[in-house]
Amino acid sequence: MKSVFIQIAVMATCVLGASCQSSTPKQEKKAYVTKPIVLTAQEGEAVATFASGCFWCVEEVFESLVGVREVISGYAGGKESEVNPTYEQVGSGATSHAEAVQIYYNPKQISYETLVKAFFASHDPTTLNRQGPDEGTQYRSVAFYRTEDEKTAIANQIDSLMNIKAFANPIITEIAAFTSFYPAEEYHQDYIVRNPENPYVQSVSVPRFERFKAKFKGNFKE
Repeated sequence: MKSVFIQIAVMATCVLGASCQSSTPKQEKKAYVTKPIVLTAQEGEAVATFASGCFWCVEEVFESLVGVREVISGYAGGKESEVNPTYEQVGSGATSHAEAVQIYYNPKQISYETLVKAFFASHDPTTLNRQGPDEGTQYRSVAFYRTEDEKTAIANQIDSLMNIKAFANPIITEIAAFTSFYPAEEYHQDYIVRNPENPYVQSVSVPRFERFKAKFKGNFKE
């Protein structure tokens, strides 16, 4: 859905007479090496994984928090056995994976509970298989847990949000045991920083990030 949205936005820009340069993911791929990213946790670090729509913005959300060293965009939650699914496969809905991010953080600086709060503050967890203009199971809301304590933290946050009626509709976020994470192609990493003029970034990702910053009461990096 993102690529379709981008193409429409670019066409609209052309009609208005502004500078027009197509920036669909397939074309941008030529500018970067598409070698999958491999990252392991450093000593004392913990790892968390969430899916909440387009990973371009989700990566930016968690990168902004103090205590987070690195965030990798990728794919998780699928039942397929093959490794390294492609963006085309996941984006077309041909797999059961969701666009997700893997977060490497220092638990002495930021807790898992805080990451869970940021997760729910940064997207609409009440829309089934949809986030903004992006629709499909690959954009579903999933909080992955690695321990029973993490599972409890997710469930407690959902209960808290439901009790205060933080959302008009019921939260439908999936709570799932973490199994595997496949890093996305290199050109997806730090996508907003690399592509600030991208129409989708300007009209969807950036406004979503700004809403998160206004809503979330946490420690942001300078």
